[in-house]
Amino acid sequence: MTTSATTRRLLQRQILPIDKDTDVFALYVDPEEARLDADRYEIGGSRAAKDLNNAAIRQTTSTGVSIHPDQIESRTALRVPQGRKLSFGTYFNAFPASYWRRWTVVDEVRLTVEVTGAGAGLTVYKSMANGRSQRVDSGTVDRSGQATFTFDLTLTPFVDGGWYWYDIVSGDEDAVVVSAEWSAEVPADRADHGTADIAITTMNRPDFCAKLIGQLAEDETLRPYIDQVLVMEQGTKPVTESEFFPAAEKALGDQLRVIVQGNLGGSGGYARGQLESLRKGTATYALMMDDDVVCEPEGIVRAVTFGDLAKRPTIVGGHMFSLYSRARLHSFGEIIQPWRFWWMTPLDGYSDWDLAARNLRSSRWLHKRVDVDFNGWFMCLIPRVVIEEIGLSLPLFIKWDDSEYGLRARSAGFPTVTFPGAAVWHVPWTDKNDAVDWQAYFHHRNRIVAALLHSPYPKGGRMIRESINHQIAHLVSMQYSTAELRHQAMEDVLAGPGHLHEMLPGRLAEVNAFRKQFTDAQLEADRESFPPVRRKKPPRKGRDIVEIPGRWAQLVTAGLAPIRHLKPARDLAKEHPEAEIRAMDAKWYRLASYDSAVVSMNDGTSAAFYRRDPAKFRELVAKTVEIHERYRREWPRLAREYRAALGDITSPEAWDKTFEPWTTEPEGRAEANDD
Repeated sequence: MTTSATTRRLLQRQILPIDKDTDVFALYVDPEEARLDADRYEIGGSRAAKDLNNAAIRQTTSTGVSIHPDQIESRTALRVPQGRKLSFGTYFNAFPASYWRRWTVVDEVRLTVEVTGAGAGLTVYKSMANGRSQRVDSGTVDRSGQATFTFDLTLTPFVDGGWYWYDIVSGDEDAVVVSAEWSAEVPADRADHGTADIAITTMNRPDFCAKLIGQLAEDETLRPYIDQVLVMEQGTKPVTESEFFPAAEKALGDQLRVIVQGNLGGSGGYARGQLESLRKGTATYALMMDDDVVCEPEGIVRAVTFGDLAKRPTIVGGHMFSLYSRARLHSFGEIIQPWRFWWMTPLDGYSDWDLAARNLRSSRWLHKRVDVDFNGWFMCLIPRVVIEEIGLSLPLFIKWDDSEYGLRARSAGFPTVTFPGAAVWHVPWTDKNDAVDWQAYFHHRNRIVAALLHSPYPKGGRMIRESINHQIAHLVSMQYSTAELRHQAMEDVLAGPGHLHEMLPGRLAEVNAFRKQFTDAQLEADRESFPPVRRKKPPRKGRDIVEIPGRWAQLVTAGLAPIRHLKPARDLAKEHPEAEIRAMDAKWYRLASYDSAVVSMNDGTSAAFYRRDPAKFRELVAKTVEIHERYRREWPRLAREYRAALGDITSPEAWDKTFEPWTTEPEGRAEANDD
């Protein structure tokens, strides 16, 4: 009997913040105790009990204790003051055992920890999928003051979830955790790590992008994993003009390539990166990365390592933390809910989770493995063999290109894993206003295209009904520009898949020009640009609409508001807003009660004057009814048409034609940015 040759390979190492940023300490090391929340199966099915438990889960368990920046002695070493206890059961330093168990060839890991400080104690723990922790093994540093502990740990019990981690308690003197490494015996043919082409699409964020390139260049551990950094420059403020670019360029040398092209959106930028990586053929992976992120370089190393050891070619994505509140996790994994065909965090998980307020060991739900449908392209590693098999991004400009790609890959047998320990910090989407501005066109059009391609239901499940609901909500909110853009989006889908590439370069300019005719899209930074608030009739009994209505009240409003919007608007409201409404309060059920209002935008920089227009309302309601009835009739035909064309429109050859205006000219020509 012969045994296949194996070799030991590093999977993950202990790391600490590069810049000693106190806002991210909770992601690396945890001085707090664990206070596990209640098991939802113990809570039961009572609605009141579930609501109470959900509120309790969001409550902080932090006592405010923290570590001092001076305790960080190096990228891998942490000093623990005498008599203190610290846990490495954190996002970046716990070992996500269930993910390795489910998706890779690894079945056992070795934890090796080097510790100094006489009397220091090290304890290894594991968690179950329900969050309960179990002590696994331990060791103590003897009088010599130095020890290297080795623990061989099985992955067998982690079929549904769970992590490994280690805690340290110092003894009669300060202890230093010098290093910790997780390694495994792997097949000899997987001993060498792969490399990645990092594809960054940028537009008018020169400093942000240049700093990111510099961050990638400066990390010595990461550099061997980089084949090339491909920057798709699509703006009029090029990254090459940033004061931070020369240093980054010098550090990367031949590993950096700036590709200038017109503004083809994220999908056009990433498709160019995928195409260049595919044609070059020297990198194992193409890594999609946004230009407005701060990355943890070690996360890229981990993603590549995980991809190298996956059982089959696997897309490996990272998580997104908020750039402004750096311990807040956007989502632990995302799916496409098939009936609604909408992206979401699974219902047994939570979004916008603050790991500084409630740590990993106290959050029961974080111990379940989350299986996803896709990963956002703010950080997403795609094997070259996957690109060869399923093609490039759809030409969607922005929105739904990453989620559609994940669904397409899954149908071809390539899973996506959102991998804990690989992450970037990104501007949170909650601070943007992309549901009502120009992006509403791309949101709606591309969601329909993705549903036509991948919905398992004959007419897209709830897609058509939900589209009508959203359209009416925008109309009773006096958001006529948004309603018109959504209508145009549906018309463009009906034109067929053959038009997606030809619309890519110019559709944004057309959308922006079209929406500017509506007052709700005419933004002003200065409040004095709008008339003062005046109302002929004051609110009943001085009340204002500040409370969030219940479900029944919302249903009543939904039924009555369209009728009210058929009536003439009050004369005074045509010239003066009846109220000023903050962005956070600009919900459809509130806006529906006014004839006009000044409404601020989510980013806090501007506002618009919304005015009710009964004639426009009637016109758009008629359009809405007509086009949705058409979709009910034609959905099966459209789905067949789009699915038949998918291979062609995502092929390198199709994208070659789209890129032709910029590939036939020398790279770097500034004129190529004009759009």
